[in-house]
Amino acid sequence: MKDSPRAASAALYRAVWRWHFIAGLLVLPFVLILAVTGGIYLFKDEINDAAYSRLRLVEPAGAMLAPSQIASSALAAHPGTLRAYTPPAAADRSAEVDILGADGLKNSIYVNPYSGEVLGSLWDAGASGSPAMYVVRKLHSLEYVGWLGNRLIEAAAGWMVLLVGTGIYLWWPRGKGLGTTRIKARRGRPWWRDLHAVTGLYTGGFIVFLAMTGLPWSGLWGSKFYDTANALGLGMPEGYWSDLPVSTVPLSETVDRAPWIIEKQPVPRSQAASGVPQTLDEVVRTVEARGLVPGYSVSMPAGPEGVFTASVYPDDITHERVIHLDQYSGAVLYDAGLADLGTLGRWAEWGISVHMGQEWGRINQLVLLLACLAMVGLCVSGAVMWWKRRPAGSLGVPQMPTDARIPRGLLVIALASGAFFPLVGLSMLGLATVELALHLRARRQRLA
Repeated sequence: MKDSPRAASAALYRAVWRWHFIAGLLVLPFVLILAVTGGIYLFKDEINDAAYSRLRLVEPAGAMLAPSQIASSALAAHPGTLRAYTPPAAADRSAEVDILGADGLKNSIYVNPYSGEVLGSLWDAGASGSPAMYVVRKLHSLEYVGWLGNRLIEAAAGWMVLLVGTGIYLWWPRGKGLGTTRIKARRGRPWWRDLHAVTGLYTGGFIVFLAMTGLPWSGLWGSKFYDTANALGLGMPEGYWSDLPVSTVPLSETVDRAPWIIEKQPVPRSQAASGVPQTLDEVVRTVEARGLVPGYSVSMPAGPEGVFTASVYPDDITHERVIHLDQYSGAVLYDAGLADLGTLGRWAEWGISVHMGQEWGRINQLVLLLACLAMVGLCVSGAVMWWKRRPAGSLGVPQMPTDARIPRGLLVIALASGAFFPLVGLSMLGLATVELALHLRARRQRLA
């Protein structure tokens, strides 16, 4: 005898609720890590300015010294090899000189651009701007755990998308007064349930956006997207490098921050392997004459065939730019900005910029901070609901449906999800396998 549509719908609802519950508990600690570290990193510039104001901020005092004079002051105080120079981004900002010391460590030296006074130094933290924010960034991606941490965060990001989708499905009104748009309950587990549902309803779209725009950095999903975009001609600029000879050094190892869609591509080589290199002053004049906006950095050539690379990743992503110059002739070998990237490349760059709270100033930061706080709230309310409904000595997992078709249906969902989120699909297949095994065991027990 066939089940009624109402019975089948109820069984599906219970199955989705069970998976939403299990997946939510499994990814909860990772979502908390993403939300807390992401919320902090949104304000990295403000935090760095407050914590290191004596290094980063100066009083304007007339004309600035030439770049070579600023670099010389830094090298006199911290001998080593000049690796990069960042001019002051504004009149009240210090210059930053990156120097590789004899001990093999690279430090950022901060110099007053008006007097040449060395203000101090920090261990070079790249785009993070300080060692403290470097730690926050590494925790955000769990890079301290290696490739496994990256995969766990990628899986958690994919599950966040599915949790929002299944949460909306569970919230959807079914003629029983469900689907609340405000917190109606006053206390107890119903209050936490309403808080969880309402928070997810109003912030789900922002959470999905954060998850999807964070995935380009992931190891598996990000690599596939990167390769697909470039294979379709929608990533790197058309005619990338043309006939220029290239090195084996990827752009990401040359600059602190590069357009994501080309960061794995090799930098070009200088046309000659010997001669008199351009001076830092000449390079700065060249790139500024080409309209590079303040906030850019100049990376020094790596070896006799290396090139000067000037790059900027500003809050307004339309001014993103990478310029390579021959270290001897000063000829511009490559100059491209956001408009030169393919369609998917531009979308990815825009999404990443918004994800980091850069694109629309303070409003961008505050909206995403609220989304991060909402993620924390969802984790807390979900954990409290679980704890309150959990029978003593049990995990309190929602009962598995008895309809054998439900696990098969969810297996299809797992396969479909795996096509877009491979690690989510893999974990869903694992859960489906456990579900099938439990279902078969329960069926044998009923028949015994």
